[in-house]
Amino acid sequence: MPARSSRRDVLKLMGVGGVVFSSGLAGAAGEARHKKKSAPDSEFFFLQLSDTHWGYSGVSNPEADVTLPKAVSTINGVAAQPDFIVFTGDLTHNTEDPGVRRQRLGEFKKIVAGLKVKSLHLMPGEHDAAKDGGAAYRETFGATHHSFDHKGVHFVALDNVSDPSGAVGQAQIDWLAADLKKRPREAPIVVLTHRPLFDLSPEWDWDTKDGAKVIDVLLPHPHVTVFYGHIHQEHHHRTEHIAHHAARSLIFPLPAPGSVPKKVPLAWDPSAPFEGLGYRRIDATGAEGVRQLTELPVVGSPA
Repeated sequence: MPARSSRRDVLKLMGVGGVVFSSGLAGAAGEARHKKKSAPDSEFFFLQLSDTHWGYSGVSNPEADVTLPKAVSTINGVAAQPDFIVFTGDLTHNTEDPGVRRQRLGEFKKIVAGLKVKSLHLMPGEHDAAKDGGAAYRETFGATHHSFDHKGVHFVALDNVSDPSGAVGQAQIDWLAADLKKRPREAPIVVLTHRPLFDLSPEWDWDTKDGAKVIDVLLPHPHVTVFYGHIHQEHHHRTEHIAHHAARSLIFPLPAPGSVPKKVPLAWDPSAPFEGLGYRRIDATGAEGVRQLTELPVVGSPA
């Protein structure tokens, strides 16, 4: 089978064959019927970008040096400005050289500074932080985990990559529990992380070693949504009432979990270099939390 057909067929099986895919979140519409209409000033949207792997060079994306700038240009070309943008890890590609790591982080920082948005929220991936425990990341961007509030929604960015084993660690779990204790139990919570918090595919390193402990802290809160990266594809999962949503990558797509014997990037298609790549718009309100996800392309109209 030609590489082009193979990649497109696999992407269709993964649910990302279309240019733009929108879906209402399970349960959101039902919950909305029992709530008062949200005030206009509580409605907002933000964008999730992930796995840009700045500095990558290889056959899986020979145009790796233009993909991130193209995405920045696409986002800046839309009239509606997001309230903020989050990058869920692997901002840069792995390197053994500490100097190259810092150079790539600096280059990434300069590129995303061109986004026409009021604020950016970043977190590391294992490619950024596992080799040095997050030292270079902290020098460039600050803390590897943090929380913030926006229009009635509480956001928590967790670090499950600075530990080379892919764990959050007890100190950060305790921090999370203390952070959430300050919020009303019914408040909408959005968790941002790089690796999945559940065991999606441990044999492919698609898990968090102590993710179950994190989920135990989150479960008492009825309105929790998790957005993550790492797996380079759209994926949706639930642990009881908690919804987990993986984003596509901006460098190359990976196969669906367990679909092939070995985890390798899908073959490059020079006639469609951005196929299978993209980012996500999340619409939310302070009253309802996350309401809708819309998958968007790297290039072309995101409307």
